[in-house]
Amino acid sequence: MKNRAMLIGAIGAGKSTLTNALLGVEVKAYKTQTLIYYDWIVDTPGEYTENPMFYKNIMATALEVTHVFYLQDATSDKVTFPPGFTMGIPKIPIGVITKSDHTKAKIAESIERIRSVISYGPIVITSSVENIGIEHLKNLVQFNDMDSIKKYVHDSEDEKLLFSDSFTVN
Repeated sequence: MKNRAMLIGAIGAGKSTLTNALLGVEVKAYKTQTLIYYDWIVDTPGEYTENPMFYKNIMATALEVTHVFYLQDATSDKVTFPPGFTMGIPKIPIGVITKSDHTKAKIAESIERIRSVISYGPIVITSSVENIGIEHLKNLVQFNDMDSIKKYVHDSEDEKLLFSDSFTVN
């Protein structure tokens, strides 16, 4: 199977805008009503994460992908995912902090929110508008195991690319 990523996150978290940035297209963002497949990306409606009744849709769609991008809007105080949510989806998790360039962005708080969801995996701080972190996301989807991803993060030495390793005791 070709590596493919599913984007999940709250309504307005920036899933469609991120999809456009990843694909290098300029399509006006609009309210996603259903699953939308673009090349190697699956864009999902925000309701899929905001209403537990739709978790089954996330689980079913996860069968079609190799990676899941968990989006956290840096301007939002809302936590969309329950703690440890990635543990129930056996795909490579990638945390994505969106809207990092916004004047109301709370990066540190957003990182802590996404760490409660992704206990082990990469976190990329992004801005679709400023093209920050976009290449890292494209590169991370090419890896098929967490050891390679961890090495990529370590070797990059980029402050916008982190690795959550809460399984390790300091």
